[in-house]
Amino acid sequence: MKADPFSGAVYVFRAKRADRIKLIFWDGTGMCLFAKRLEEGIFRWPKIEDGVMRLSSGQLSALLEGLDWRLVHEARETVAPTQAG
Repeated sequence: MKADPFSGAVYVFRAKRADRIKLIFWDGTGMCLFAKRLEEGIFRWPKIEDGVMRLSSGQLSALLEGLDWRLVHEARETVAPTQAG
């Protein structure tokens, strides 16, 4: 990986059994390590291209909950209705 670990990016690693993940990130004062193990099920893992996966914050939240992150979509811009007349 040719990425800057101090850029604010979150690095996510999954165990072979797919029921555990670890996140490493820089919070401005030091490196943070977050680990989670699901009691049931596995983490749905995105397809990785070039060793990097990109998720939105909503997709990452779904991944951390053990949900299928692929079902989370970015909010679309809503156009306000115009008044008739």
